[in-house]
Amino acid sequence: MAGLPEGTPCWVDAMFTDLEGAKRFYGDVLGWTFGEAATEYGNYTQAYADGKAVAAVVPPMPGQEGEEPQSAWCLYFASPDVEATARKVRDSGGQLLMEPMRVGDFGSMLLAREPSGTVFGVWQAGAHEGFEARAVPGAYCWAEVYTRDADKADAFFREVFSFGAKKMADAPIDFKIFDLGAEPVLGRMKMDENFPPDMPPYINVYFTVADCDAAITRATDRGAKLLFGPMDSPFGRFAALIDPQGAPFSLIDVTRTEGEMPAMTDEP
Repeated sequence: MAGLPEGTPCWVDAMFTDLEGAKRFYGDVLGWTFGEAATEYGNYTQAYADGKAVAAVVPPMPGQEGEEPQSAWCLYFASPDVEATARKVRDSGGQLLMEPMRVGDFGSMLLAREPSGTVFGVWQAGAHEGFEARAVPGAYCWAEVYTRDADKADAFFREVFSFGAKKMADAPIDFKIFDLGAEPVLGRMKMDENFPPDMPPYINVYFTVADCDAAITRATDRGAKLLFGPMDSPFGRFAALIDPQGAPFSLIDVTRTEGEMPAMTDEP
C-alpha cells in the first residue's frame, strides 16, 4: 500500500481511558486480537483482524488522565509529505493540534482540526503503511465527516486533498461523496435536528462485519448505545452506535445490499 494517493484514508486509531475495556469490547464485537503495547510510543496497541493490522488503541498521554478526554475514532489520510500537507491545512483555515512529528521508522504524522470542527490525522508512511486489510470482517470499510457547517468542511477537504465531489440528488439529507479520480474515498453528512445539539462534529468510521444484527447485539449487550439502524441500503446493512466509552462508530455488512444506488450529481 505504499504510495497511496494523497487524501486516501489509510488508518484509524482511538484513545481510551479504559484501554483494557476497549480491547475487550472491540475484541468481542469485531473479533479483534491485539499486539503487544508499544511502551516507547505511549502503549500504542495495534488491533488485528484475521492477523492483518486494521486499527490501534492507545491510553491517554501522561497528564491527560484527569481531563476525562472524549474517546473518538481518528481517521488518518495518506500523504507523501506530511510537512507539505501541514502547510495546506494552515493555508485552508485548519488548526494543527499536533505538529508534524516522526514516529520512529514507522512514519510521520500530524493531527488537525478542520474549520467546521472535525479532527483528523495525516500519515506519511514509513515501515507502517496503514491498513493491511479493508472491507472484510473486522476491518475498516468507509468513513463520513459529520458536520453542521458543511460548506466549511467541503471547501477545506477539497482544497487540502484535491477531492472531487458528488452530491446526492433529490434527497432529504445533505450528503456528498468525495473522490480521488474515480475512487470514492470519503462521505460528508450535514448534521440536522436529528442529532443531539450537544453532539460535536466527528468522523464516523464504519467497520465491516459478517452479520450486522448479530454485531449490534454483541455491542449493546456489552454497553454500547444504538443511535440508529440497522438499515438496509445499496451499500450494505448498517447501524450507528456509541461504544461504552463514548466513541461513535458504525457497523456494516457489505454483502447484504438492497435497493438501487442513489443518483449523484457532480459538484464543480
